Amino acid sequence: MLGELLHSLSQPLTSLRCSLELSLELSPEEVEEQQSVSVALQQTEKVIGMIQLMREYLDAEQPGSETCRVALAPVLRSVIGELSSIAAVRDIQLRLAGTCTATLPMPEARLRLALQYLIGALIEAQGASGKVMLLLGEGPAGTVLRAGGEREFREMDGRDQEQGPTNPLTRRHAAEPTSTSTLRRVKLAIASRVLEAAGASLAFGDGNAGHPAADPVGFILRIPRRVAPIA
Repeated sequence: MLGELLHSLSQPLTSLRCSLELSLELSPEEVEEQQSVSVALQQTEKVIGMIQLMREYLDAEQPGSETCRVALAPVLRSVIGELSSIAAVRDIQLRLAGTCTATLPMPEARLRLALQYLIGALIEAQGASGKVMLLLGEGPAGTVLRAGGEREFREMDGRDQEQGPTNPLTRRHAAEPTSTSTLRRVKLAIASRVLEAAGASLAFGDGNAGHPAADPVGFILRIPRRVAPIA
């Protein structure tokens, strides 16, 4: 029912956005009016984006089907390829090491969305000339994907004990609008629900499993052997 209501709400908002875009084209001579319409258009697009996230959040709790399985490794490589251009614009290196044979019971589109939200948040969290590294591997218990910035990997390995307000992630988000951090947290929650509904587990670097903080500092995705393909 809630999904149907959100769908119904998105329709008039989409019509409103089209009308506002048309107004910008029809009255270029009215500068003040054009500015007001532009602001209204921006706010409308934000609301439409939030509704889309709400629908994705509802859809994320739906369990996957064992008859529809998707391999993690090729989708992960594809997503990294798509996000590489965004990372390059920010002067951030995006690297993947390792591979696996694990599959998950979900449509490819849902897995792609979850990975885009997780990796995209890490890219946003890095400063200029930063690095985002992803390590993929398999063991007796299953598959593990470990992701984070270069600094987070050093800390997890015990080679960097830097603490306190000098953290570059803290500085980067200190002046960030609350709405922006909220949207990021919602996207991470959607990714968590999508993956956990498929039998995987997701833990964030802030110590919260399935409940990410506003400023992501890496994540660890575990896919138990029981949801990996039988050899």
